[in-house]
Amino acid sequence: MAKSMTKAAIVTHLATKVALSKRQVATLLDHLATLAAKEAKNGFQIPGLGKLVLRNRAARMGRNPQTGEPIKIPAKRVVRFRVAKALKDAVLGKK
Repeated sequence: MAKSMTKAAIVTHLATKVALSKRQVATLLDHLATLAAKEAKNGFQIPGLGKLVLRNRAARMGRNPQTGEPIKIPAKRVVRFRVAKALKDAVLGKK
């Protein structure tokens, strides 16, 4: 299985593709992550990649894997990433 790209590898790749310095690209990625975290409650979309959305997860019953004892898992809000159709088609191929 191939290793996933590290932040340093992404920065290096993007810096060579767009003719910017590595520092500029790293700053851009940091600002993008900060903006995504700030705007996730409204839905944050990166065209061609996907969208961050907040969802309410309902309470449910689960099991303690060590003892088998049923436990109640409380409701909570979670962040989800919905992958764009164009990216799904590019990675998985068209059906």
